[in-house]
Amino acid sequence: MDIVSVDIGGTHARFTIANLGDDGKVSLGKVETLHTKDHASFESAWAHFAEINGSPLPRAAALAIAGPINSDAIKFTNNPWVIYPAQLHDRLGVDAVTLVNDFGAVAHAVAHAGPEYFTHLSGPDVPLPEKGTISIPGPGTGLGVAQLWRDGTGNYHVQPTEGGHVDFAPLDAIDDALLARLRQRHRRVSVERVVSGPAIVDIYETLAVLEGKPITPLDDRTIWTLGTDPEKRRENVLCATAVDRFCLSLGSAAGDYALVHGAVAVVIAGGLGLRICDTLVASGFGDRFRAKGRFENLMAGLPVKLITHPQPGLLGAAAAFQKEHVQ
Repeated sequence: MDIVSVDIGGTHARFTIANLGDDGKVSLGKVETLHTKDHASFESAWAHFAEINGSPLPRAAALAIAGPINSDAIKFTNNPWVIYPAQLHDRLGVDAVTLVNDFGAVAHAVAHAGPEYFTHLSGPDVPLPEKGTISIPGPGTGLGVAQLWRDGTGNYHVQPTEGGHVDFAPLDAIDDALLARLRQRHRRVSVERVVSGPAIVDIYETLAVLEGKPITPLDDRTIWTLGTDPEKRRENVLCATAVDRFCLSLGSAAGDYALVHGAVAVVIAGGLGLRICDTLVASGFGDRFRAKGRFENLMAGLPVKLITHPQPGLLGAAAAFQKEHVQ
């Protein structure tokens, strides 16, 4: 069975034709990436993809959407699109539609991706368990968190959460200084304020203040570039230190989610996680992940991996459709 799989964010909408095999395998065709600003509506982008495809589209669709999906009108933060779920069948000319939160889609992708799409970060270097809960945090523009539960016989359940908005828990003097800085702007400081792409600016500026250095205004993209590139890191020590500190905070948060979820494994997701893979492996991420007091031995036994699939949103959206309509 073929379906149209779509991954919609604020800046880009990615389209592909996905095949749902009789054996349960989900495979993706050629991916087309459209800029949302170039299209007045989702329906317009859909029509453009149909032109690119050159043949009638399948009469089934799966949409991964960056935002809440339980609404009569789904609006986006960074583009003017509005999606009306009740009207999608008529507007797209499809018989079946699945909507899934973008991070819920990532959890579906974790359930379906082969072992070649996971990089070992910490703990035992073993395959992901087939039974139990897998915690899936993913830093990006924000911090997404989902749970994947598997029953050991091939069945699974995905639970998206708002775990990125739990309180930030400082562990040392630098964390204390970062929290104090953030408290000047936010009455309540969530983990997302520290473990997300834009948060690197506050981490960088906090370190500059602690070292008594003047703050050179840099945007988050610049800090990430200077702090992750092997050559540029040597010349931009403060940016490199900020990235290393981010890895520590991600390790702490990932360990907290594992404890709360009763997880048997953890998968780091999100475009930012993939970008800093080498830095994560070489950083204190694993030490912070395990540093849970009396439960340190428990944490040391959990495999922690990074999903490296190039299109987890598209794969997960198609897998969510399969689970809802086929299985």
